[in-house]
Amino acid sequence: MSGPTSERPGAWSEPAPSKDELEKAILGGVPHLTSVDIATRAGVDVEEARRLWRALGFPYVEDTNAAFVDADLTAVRLVKTAVDSGMISIDTVVRLTRALGSTMSRLTDWQVSTLIDELGVDTEHERMSEPNVRRAVDIADQVGPAFEQLLVYAWRRHLAAAVVRAESPSGDDDQATNAPATIGFADLVSFTQLSNGLDDKSLAGLVERFESECTDLVTAGGGRAVKTLGDAVLFIVDDAPVAVEIALQLVENLGRSKDMPDLRVGLASGSVITRLGDVFGPPVNLASRLTTVARRNRVIVDHATADALGDDYETRVLPARPMRGFGNVEPITVRRKWTYRGG
Repeated sequence: MSGPTSERPGAWSEPAPSKDELEKAILGGVPHLTSVDIATRAGVDVEEARRLWRALGFPYVEDTNAAFVDADLTAVRLVKTAVDSGMISIDTVVRLTRALGSTMSRLTDWQVSTLIDELGVDTEHERMSEPNVRRAVDIADQVGPAFEQLLVYAWRRHLAAAVVRAESPSGDDDQATNAPATIGFADLVSFTQLSNGLDDKSLAGLVERFESECTDLVTAGGGRAVKTLGDAVLFIVDDAPVAVEIALQLVENLGRSKDMPDLRVGLASGSVITRLGDVFGPPVNLASRLTTVARRNRVIVDHATADALGDDYETRVLPARPMRGFGNVEPITVRRKWTYRGG
């Protein structure tokens, strides 16, 4: 692929690429196969091929629409080989595919948003300029392969970590893992009011910074960020004192930052179910409820979490109040004993 001409710096010696060329660079070819072509050549039922396509998160494609490339055919053949081996069922493949599709959808949205910031957008027409389309094609051609390798590497590392976490699977057919843990919710204060006063770029920057810094602090402290819910981050920690320390650091580093909104953190401990990359159970719901009664830049916990703390922390039981699904609950504030009490 040729670069800028010597006559005019920044000008390309070939015509500006089209969006079709960008798609070709990403997909590795021009779509020329129909769903029937894919099913026939892969030796699978067309409905099974469609089922996998839906599991990946893509809409129905008419049989006459040539929407697929050779890489799609290779993917279906790989699935067929796995099923034919007898080691994994088609239903399990579909479930794994659905998890992959959901994860990749979020990942690619994040990547495109980041690249849009890097490349720039024609704000008047809300599209990339022709030079930036060229840069996007170059990124797909030259940087894409390296990120593909990084993607596989990250998947293997996270898979190894997930296997360790699932040392004692429940053994039932939904493959859920039940284990004691402490669940945390970190919630931005007055986010709706704040977001109404920000332009799109400022709001996106705020949310990205909150999610990135929150995830970094949780991970560095020994926890795992499960998901982001707009103005809140849900995280899980195996040990209650570690979860409390993470929560306090979130407040100190984010909540008390001059250019970030205040923060409220709720923690609850107990048995939770881990399934499909998410967590479920009473501690999840209770941690969320506790954030609604927490003061700005404070950490609120339940009794199970407070009972697990040592002498390094000071707790104070607040008056009981009704919480939907839990009846009357006594929230408990927690802080380090050496924390400054002024102000």
